[in-house]
Amino acid sequence: MSNNIKEKITTDEDAGIVSSCKRGDVDAFEVLVRKHQKKMLNIAYRMVGNYEDACEIVQDAFVSAYRGIKSFEEKSRFSTWLSSIVINLSKNRIKQMKLQLHHEPFSLDDPVLTETGSINPEPQSNNPSILERLEKKEFQQKVQGCINSLNDEYRGVLVLRDIQGFSYDEISDMLKIADGTVKSRLFRARESVKNCLKKVMGEL
Repeated sequence: MSNNIKEKITTDEDAGIVSSCKRGDVDAFEVLVRKHQKKMLNIAYRMVGNYEDACEIVQDAFVSAYRGIKSFEEKSRFSTWLSSIVINLSKNRIKQMKLQLHHEPFSLDDPVLTETGSINPEPQSNNPSILERLEKKEFQQKVQGCINSLNDEYRGVLVLRDIQGFSYDEISDMLKIADGTVKSRLFRARESVKNCLKKVMGEL
């Protein structure tokens, strides 16, 4: 990894707020919560595919971050560190959900959003028809269903790269895996989702 890339990763606009948090400033941590809550909710939701579970995961993640903020060494950005906490908690929740699936039926057609405004932060600039909105929502549900079908290791890489836009280096740091492994998992995850969508929606 070049020095320029390292410098880019470790440059953190939250550094001053984090320093205040380490000194016990609760209000400063509230600033971090407000700033990153939406993005963390999106990561958790994309990982677990359930809004209520995602909310609980994010709440637990912020509690863990608050308790562990003094041990945060700031070798990466705060958002990278927080995202890694969310990913790990999501993986734990996925394991719990897999056990529940033996007792509860699941369908790709089941609605998964209860507060769409929180998950889809960018509304359409124009006003699509009801039919267009329903079709878009159905497609999003199909995509999420295919993401849910991925192994959690592949799912994590796909969510962090293609949905959240983290760099390969950041993902490597978050998941503690080699850069080449990130790219390999991402390729396989993309292919799996593409094949899944072909099955549920036909040729794309």
